[in-house]
Amino acid sequence: MSILLQKIQNRLIRNFYNLPFLQYQAELEYQEALAKHIVNLPIISPDEMNLIETINNEGVAITSLEALGFASTTSMFESAKSLMHQIPSPSEDNSNEFVVHANPQQIMAYPEIFLWGLEQRLINLVETYLGLPVAYHGAYLRRDIANQVEQKSRLWHIDKEDRKVLKIIVYLQDMSEDRGPFQYIPLSLTSSLSQSLKYHHGYIQDATMQKIISPTEYKSCLGAAGTVIIAATGSIFHRGKVPVAGDRFALFYDYTSRIQTQSFYGNLSLSHQDLLLLSQHLSQPQRDCIFWQHKL
Repeated sequence: MSILLQKIQNRLIRNFYNLPFLQYQAELEYQEALAKHIVNLPIISPDEMNLIETINNEGVAITSLEALGFASTTSMFESAKSLMHQIPSPSEDNSNEFVVHANPQQIMAYPEIFLWGLEQRLINLVETYLGLPVAYHGAYLRRDIANQVEQKSRLWHIDKEDRKVLKIIVYLQDMSEDRGPFQYIPLSLTSSLSQSLKYHHGYIQDATMQKIISPTEYKSCLGAAGTVIIAATGSIFHRGKVPVAGDRFALFYDYTSRIQTQSFYGNLSLSHQDLLLLSQHLSQPQRDCIFWQHKL
């Protein structure tokens, strides 16, 4: 299917899901699922619960790989640092390109990167926030180009794939204000902004946002290499600030519940065959996070 036809199809599906009757039915089903699953929520540590409380109050929590202390972190981070140097610059004939992703073959060459997103303690953290079983949509290593292009993820938006969407971002280099940090508008302000902008989906230019809110309210997530941003991107306005001092390298891990509201969420980052290879030594709960579409 062509990109244009896919966009048209997605728009039609989105409009269909926005019908009041369907929204009401979906909300009833969602609340019922939350109530049923609450007894199955995992037990997490006090420090991890503090992260959840911060996300619920602010929309974002900032920690570090060291603080999370997962067993596979060292191999993941070393692999990511090796892979980042293999991500090419964009072609010179495409001046509008602003991001280059590691391709599936490169991710498969460094399986530690993908598998880190399935650390059981991390899945437990995500599940506690979502309140429902986790759907893991994959790992993405991206190189954001230092240019003046302001498109898509560099514009303000809220992820609409599910009622709750969680993204975990790992900085692979020291992140300063001019390096293109992840930026967000706190949860307490996003709701009123959405009403003022009559926002439903899509992207908001910064000039439009500044007519309603001062840039002093923007929050930039800064920190050393290994800083981890846990962001409720389905609940807050956010963007990647345009980098100017140099290209930005970061890992992104994407999660929703398994009953996501929008069925047109992008495909998993790897093919089914690749996922089968990666999952050979995973536990059944971890496999369920990958192959959740086959569990509905």
